[in-house]
Parts: sequence; C-alpha cells; structure tokens
Amino acid sequence: MSAVLYTFFIVLQVILLFYLLIPTFFLVLYWLKRLLGRKPRTWGALQLENTKEYSFAAIITAHKNLELVPPLVDSLLKQHYRNYKIYVVADACEEVTLHFDDPTVIILQPPTALNAKIKSIDYAINHFVEPHDALIIFDADNLVHPDYLAILNVYFNRGYRAVQTNMLPKNTDSLMARLDAAGNLYYNFIDRRMRMELGMSAHIWGLGIAIETALYKSILYQNFLGGFDKKVQADIVRQVPILAYAEDAIVYDEKIDSGAALEKQRTRWLYAYFKYFRYSVAVLWAGITRFSFNLFFFGLQLLRPPILLQLLAAALFFLINVVVSPTWAWYWVGTGVVFVLTFFGIVASMTRNKEIVNALYSLPLVLFHQLRALFNMKRATKAYLKTENSKVVYIQDLLNTKK
Repeated sequence: MSAVLYTFFIVLQVILLFYLLIPTFFLVLYWLKRLLGRKPRTWGALQLENTKEYSFAAIITAHKNLELVPPLVDSLLKQHYRNYKIYVVADACEEVTLHFDDPTVIILQPPTALNAKIKSIDYAINHFVEPHDALIIFDADNLVHPDYLAILNVYFNRGYRAVQTNMLPKNTDSLMARLDAAGNLYYNFIDRRMRMELGMSAHIWGLGIAIETALYKSILYQNFLGGFDKKVQADIVRQVPILAYAEDAIVYDEKIDSGAALEKQRTRWLYAYFKYFRYSVAVLWAGITRFSFNLFFFGLQLLRPPILLQLLAAALFFLINVVVSPTWAWYWVGTGVVFVLTFFGIVASMTRNKEIVNALYSLPLVLFHQLRALFNMKRATKAYLKTENSKVVYIQDLLNTKK
C-alpha cells in the first residue's frame, strides 16, 4: 500500500472514530456536570418581565387520514396559553367531516392532492387568517403537553428564532415501539440536549419545530419528496446564532410498531441523507469561511453517516486492518465495545422506563431492517413514503399514565 493511499486510509478511519466516539465524550461530560451539581439550563419555567405574547400558528399536516387529528387538536386547545391558531391541512382526504366549535381551529382542504409535507405547510401559510410571529409544525399523530406553547413563548422572548421541542414517545406497547423510542432518546441526547448545554445549535426533527414565520418563508424548496427537515435546518442554522432546543416543551410522537414500518421510515431517512448531502457540505463550508465552530460542528454532524453505515464501515476497516495493521484492528474492537456501552448508557440515562432499556438487547433486529431499507432506497425517489399511524390517545389519558 503506497504512502499516500495509506495516509488516506488512516484519515478515513480517524473521521469514523470521531463520529463513533463523540457520543462517549458527551456522555462522560453529562455525568461529570451532574456529579458537580450542574443541572441543564431550561427557561420554560422562568417568568420574564414585559413578556411579549407571540402569536403561534400550529400547523397540522394530515395525509389521507384524519382519525388522529382530534386528539392533537384537543391537546392544543388545552394549552395554558391563548395567542395561537390551529391550521389542519387535510391533504388527499376524500371526506372531511372534522368539526370544531372553537374558532381557534381552521380546517383547510386543498382542492387537489399535494402529497408532500412541504406543500401542506406552504398551503397553511398561504391561508393564515391573521399574521403569526412563528409557526409550529406537527404530524397528525402528535400530542402536546398543556405547557407547550407557554414554554415556547419564553424561548422566543429570549431571542431564539427557531426552537426544536422535545419529542417523547406516545406509545411503548411493542418491541419495535420501544426500540424506536430508544433511538429517539439517543439522538435527542447527542444532537440536541448536549449541544444546547454547550451553547451550540441543535438538530431538528420533522415535527415539533417552532420557527419564526419570516425565517421559514426565506427557505426555497426544489424537491418535495421526503427529508424536508434536512433542508430546513441546513438553511436556518446559517441565518440564526443558535438553533435552540427546548427540552421542557414536550411533544409526544407515535412510535412505529412493526418491522415493515421501520423499513419504510429508514428508507425515507437514508434517501434524505444522500439527497441533502450537498446542503450538509454547504453548512460545513460556512463554518470554515465564517470561522464559526458552531456551524463547523453542525456541518460535521450533518455529514455523519447513519449508524448502520458507520457500523458497516467500522466492520470493513477491522477486516482490512487484520491484514494491514493488527494494532488498528484492536482499536476497532475497542471502539465497537465502547460505542455499544455508550448507546446503552445514554438511553439508560435519559429514561426511567426499564422496558425501553431492556429492548436494547434486540438492537440487531433494527439493524437488520435498516439493512433492508438500504437496499430499498430507490423507492423513496418514486413515492411519498408516509409512516402509517393508528394510536388514538388523548393527552389527559397519556398524562394520567405517566403520574
């Protein structure tokens, strides 16, 4: 192996080691701060003087099925905050029978099927009945805590223009749902909670994201099939000092409950990673040219391959090094052990639900379905791969189970 090729081989390995070990750094830092008595900073409970009551537009994107909309609307109507409107976009719904006596709720039915979340959001914005300072994007299967909007109002009064809220599981009644919830807890920790604690921008989900209306309108889309959150965060993070994370503003999301649903979801995610790769590079380059560590680190993390691809690459490097460099082969064995222990440690640190922690022993099942999703990725270029949801649960019932 030539010197240049070997150097390139080492560089690739160092980059992958960085991605696999940064969660360990965050976990160690998290527990060091706790041992020193430092708690995470949350502002939702703080009372500010001369607080402005921001006008929020809660946009619910429903596609072909309105069954789950009433519980979400119910949870929004039970907010301890009143300056908001709810816009339900009933896309491709043959019969819209929803009716709410509260004027806060506006039902919108596009004349032709939009078949894209981005288009549904734009449709709602174009039909606002009044100006709104910020909009919040929800999926139909979501629920929100009664303090949700009041907490968001505090964050916006603190000067944040984009705030990702804390997504927790609405259901953990099956193995797949618990594994899905475990994955969310892991990514919440490394991509949101610890970033916010360190004063860096957080990644967003495709739901529960509150954005200043004018800021959202500045984003231009050219592709409408999947992964809109990748495009949103790549543009927003370059326009705001910090893309914030509000851990105390809770949105509940339905977790998948079957292998088939997992494959469809991961197929969509894998496709979005490659489709928006150039936007990740743009964020990284912006960090370099602006001398901004926040943007640079954000860009690095956007470029981070999905866990399945990281593990496959690590296994390949291990096999090559068995022949090329046995010392590096042992590095990969150690890294693999540390990564698995870190994953367990993060999930165990973020939840008291023992069923979710115990479900981690079935993680190979998730990797199997992700591998199948990788080979089915072309499907995402041809169809709107929507995750099907069916859990009709009301917020009061959910909160009662958590007491």
